[in-house]
Amino acid sequence: MVAELTGRNSLRASIDEVASRDPVLADNKLASLRDLSVKVLDGTVVLSRTSRRSDEELIERLTTVRGIGRWTAEMYLMFQLRRLDVWPVDDLGVRQGYALAWELDRPPTPKQLEPLGERFRPYRSIVARYCWAAVPLLRPGGTAATLR
Repeated sequence: MVAELTGRNSLRASIDEVASRDPVLADNKLASLRDLSVKVLDGTVVLSRTSRRSDEELIERLTTVRGIGRWTAEMYLMFQLRRLDVWPVDDLGVRQGYALAWELDRPPTPKQLEPLGERFRPYRSIVARYCWAAVPLLRPGGTAATLR
């Protein structure tokens, strides 16, 4: 008797196969993978680039998955879905880069950085990438001296 493979039990079998090959994979990570797979299969989380959902709705849905917080969801939107208007204010690199690029005495807090990104809509993801790039270029002891 051959068991019928469905999307759900096929995915579960794949996760179990990965776990059996990697004994170091923590139980928490396995639980997160299982939760993600369940939420993808039931439609809570859509991983397609063609999703018409808003960035905020996608973040809300992704953060329902065990182990996925707002920062992880924002990185997924920026780098996998290629969304152009994500402003990851909790990212230390973005905060430090913003401070260096705009010559602030210290990095803004996430609450301070939020409104500062408004003028860059709808391209805040691009500005965030420039902020990350600014850190090694403009930080004291970085490579800025060789570029000038």
